[in-house]
Order: sequence, then C-alpha cells, then structure tokens
Amino acid sequence: MADNKNKDKKKDKKPISFRRRLLVLCFNLFLFCIVGVALYVAVIYFRMPSLDTILNETRAPAIVFLDKDGMEIRSSNKIMGTPVSTKTLPPHVWQAIVAIEDKRFFEHGPIDMRGTLRALVLNLVRGRFAVGGSTITQQTAKNIFLSRDKKISRKVQELILSYWLENRFDKNQILDLYMNRVSLVGGMRGIDAAARAMFGRAATELSIAQSAQIAAMLKAPTIYSPYRNPEKNIARARTILQEMANQGYIDLATAHAAAAELAPATGTADTNLYRYWTDFVADELNSRIGIMNSDMFVHTTLDSKMQNKITNAISSNVGVHQGAAVAMSRDGAIRAMVGGTDYKVSQFNRTIAHRQPGSAFKPIVYLVALENGMSPESTVNDSPFAIGDYNPKNYNEHYYGDITLATAFAKSVNSVPLKLASLYGLDSVLSMAGRLGVGNKLRREFSTVLGASEMTLLDLTNVYAVIWNAGESVRPYSITRVTDVHGNTLYERNPSDSIRILSPQTVEYMTELLAAVTSPNGTGHYAMAPNVIGGKTGTSNDNRDAWFIGATKDTVLGIWVGNDDFTPMESNITGGTVPAKIFHEVVK
Repeated sequence: MADNKNKDKKKDKKPISFRRRLLVLCFNLFLFCIVGVALYVAVIYFRMPSLDTILNETRAPAIVFLDKDGMEIRSSNKIMGTPVSTKTLPPHVWQAIVAIEDKRFFEHGPIDMRGTLRALVLNLVRGRFAVGGSTITQQTAKNIFLSRDKKISRKVQELILSYWLENRFDKNQILDLYMNRVSLVGGMRGIDAAARAMFGRAATELSIAQSAQIAAMLKAPTIYSPYRNPEKNIARARTILQEMANQGYIDLATAHAAAAELAPATGTADTNLYRYWTDFVADELNSRIGIMNSDMFVHTTLDSKMQNKITNAISSNVGVHQGAAVAMSRDGAIRAMVGGTDYKVSQFNRTIAHRQPGSAFKPIVYLVALENGMSPESTVNDSPFAIGDYNPKNYNEHYYGDITLATAFAKSVNSVPLKLASLYGLDSVLSMAGRLGVGNKLRREFSTVLGASEMTLLDLTNVYAVIWNAGESVRPYSITRVTDVHGNTLYERNPSDSIRILSPQTVEYMTELLAAVTSPNGTGHYAMAPNVIGGKTGTSNDNRDAWFIGATKDTVLGIWVGNDDFTPMESNITGGTVPAKIFHEVVK
C-alpha cells in the first residue's frame, strides 16, 4: 500500500516549465543587478570625501591689494571672485544664467527628466551630442568636485551629490554655489572673477548686456570666450537676451537695448606696474597676519597716480641700466615703490638691495657737525685729506680752499666731511646713523663717510624723511588695514608716538643745506622745480651707483640708477644727472 501511495505522489508532481525557470532566472539576475548597483553606489559613496568638506574651497586664500583710495591694484591667488548671491546681485545677473542654462530650474528636482528626455531625442535625431540635459544642480556638483573625468563612477558621484545638494539647500542657495564655483574666463571661477576680468567691475555692477555675455560662456568657456571668440560670445549673448525676454525676465524693448550694448570684452590690463609693490606688501603682510586662512583685502598706502608717473619717468630715462625709486610721505607712508625697469625680466626689488650710497650719505656727517655747534655759514677748509693709505680726492680733483659749510655741501666736496668725521670722531658719525635707523651694518672706517658702506634705497630715503619730518622719527609702513570679505578687521595699523631724533636748530640748518643742493649752483640743479624744497646727490666709485634723494612739501622721493652686476655706468651718469632728472620729471 505504501509503495502505491509513493507512486501516486510521483505521478502528481509535475516538472517545472522552461518559462518558469526563465522567469526565476531573470528575477534572480534582476535582484543581483539591484544588489550589485546598490553595492557599487555604496562603494562610490563611501569613497567620496565628506559632503560637508566638499563645499569648502581648497585653494590658497586670495589677497586683494588696494591703494590708498581703496581702488584694487592687483590680486594674488584670486582664482575665485568675491562671493555673490541672488540676494546681493541685480536680478538680471542670475536670470541670464537660469534663462539659458536651466529655465525650469525652480520647478524640477535634482534631475530634469523632461529636459533629459528632450535632449536624448534631439541627440538621437541629429546623430551627435548636440544638446545637454544637465541641470544647474548637476553642474554645481561637477564644479564642486572639480573633476573632468568621464567615468561612470564620476557620474554616480555627480548624481549622489545632486540629490544631497537639493535635500540640504534651497534653490537660491544652490544657484549661489553655482555662480561662485563655475569655471569661466582665464581659468578663474565664479562670475565675480569673470566680471572683473572681462569688464573691470564687480558682478554687482554688471549691466544686462554684460550679464548675458558672462552667461554665454557657461556652455563652453573656451568656445565662447570673449577673448578668443568675441563674435561667438556676442552671438550667444543675443540668444540669451531673447530667452530672457521669452521667459518674462525682461521685456523685448529692454532686450533690444541690451543687445545694442554688446561689445567685445577688453578686460583689465594685467601690467606689472604694481608687482614690486605687492610682493613687498605680501612680505609685510606675513609678518603682520601670520598664517592666512581666509580671503582678505589689504589696504595699502600706495598712490597709484604717483606710482604710474615714477614708473614712466624711470623707463624713459635709465636707458640700458636699471633704476628704482621709493616715495614716502612725512609720516613714513610709502606712496610709491618701483623695484626695477621690467618685472617680467627681473623680479628682484632694487629698493631693498644694498648698494653704496656715495655722497648721499654725507648729510649724516654734516648733522654731527651741526649738532656740535657749526652752522651753514661756518668756515671749513677744502683741501686734500689722507689718513694712512686712504686718500680720496674731490670730484675732478678740484679744491676750493676755505669755504662755508653750505658751499661744501652744495658742491658735494669729499674732503670736508672726512675732516668733520676726523674732528668729531667716527663713533659720532656711526651713532648719528644709528639714531636715523641705518647704523647696524656700517663699517667703522673713513670710507663709510663717503658712502662706501652699503644700504638700501628704502633706508636711505627714510633717513631724509626724518630730516624733513622736523627731526621726528619716521617708520616706513605699507599697510593701513586688512579686512576679510565680510568687512571684519583682521589688522589695523596703530601708529606709535614719534620720537625726536634731531633738534629744531639742527633740522633748520640741514634743511637749508639740502635746499642749496637744488639751487642753480648745486649738484642737484637738474631737480629744480617750484615745489622742491631740497635734495642730495650721490655717486659711488666708478659711477656704479647714482642717487638722488629729494623732497616736496608732502613727499620724500629717492631715486637710484645702476647695473645689477655692479659694473660702472658711463662717466656722465652721476646722482646729479639721470636720477635728478627723474626726480624733476616726477615732481615738476
């Protein structure tokens, strides 16, 4: 009986059909694919950097240098512009972007399915990739990752980040991220950087036409570059203006008016006019701020007009030689700094190079004599001087005999300061130099009296600034204030009280001596101008260095001319020729 029952059960059990087997196989494959895709996405997700840290920029902090009037003169590390948002921009700036890049941006989610299907159909019909379907959110994800790899994993990361962005931020915030991170002209990122590069203005100041020209680059910055292909940039900008009108952002009359304003972007000239200055200020900034963790605006003391004038004067006068200049106000604010004739050729700043000042050092010796009771009318003897093997001669070996201190100074004779140093002692001269801020590295020898010990043009100009500052101490400075992008003060100069270095009587006498140099009979007569109050020439041995330090009522200006390799210049180049002429050209 049991055997019969087992036989009956075997007869009742039907074999599984092929169709059913196929369905089971497909279902298992589907599950396997789902699990595989899920695992793949999970792996990609966990290999991504922290989504919070993705939003933080990894570039070096940007430094924007401003002149004394608050005008931007140059920027450093400025890959991105100043942060902007839909709240701070004129509406037409972001509307131009939305109109051409993603007109349904405020209606769809991370992915625009309608736009994606439309792009897919059009690309199939045309047989090429002619239309893109990426949303602004997807493009923001690309820009945040800063990767152009065309890999599946890259696309998966983009989709993950797109959904994350839409869940964490509202549409305006995503648009803000996009506008601040999008890659545009010249490798810069952000529409503010592009606005400054293309039109020399901030994004907040863009016109409708200019906004359209910036939006025109978004599709392909290289193809629609306003520099490489200005015609294509303008043509696409016209399309954008039409789209803005079609979508109701502007009316048709406004679109036509804006189209009439379209013109090739000239950009801002990236000259080297300020490079020596900004390099110098950057070094000062490091000592004031230390580690820089954020973008900042550095308010400097520079007078841009004066910088431009001095640069032109040096370029037109020094010929094949090098030249440098420093201008400062009575309180030490550096108003101009030209470190050489061509920054592209040489980045070495000659205003802080150590060179022999020649006769430009002599006022320090005369200050000692004036402090010890002499006056410009005191009589001195100009005759050969020798001490040991050291026996320097006057220029052209001409001696005047008994002359006044004023005459000796104006004619820049060599014997008189040597005799004064011998009378009052070298230590007195070095002590005076120390009080004026240049005594640390001077050699204790008589050649120093005639300027054989090296010093910088900046230091030497500062010595004269003390004299013309009524004998009060002067500390050169280049930075007045440093702020972050939000206007918070990171550093502000706190000037210390000045210290009296020279007595009023000594200053009065020395001012009189310096004025005589720029008189018709003085060695600096080429520097004469109605507003000049005095100056001093200097020429080192064999005409290797030529100097002129002079002043107007408000400004002290030091000029140096020479060769970097210390070779002699022509014999007709002295402190009273080329440097004095440069000074005159600047202050006349």
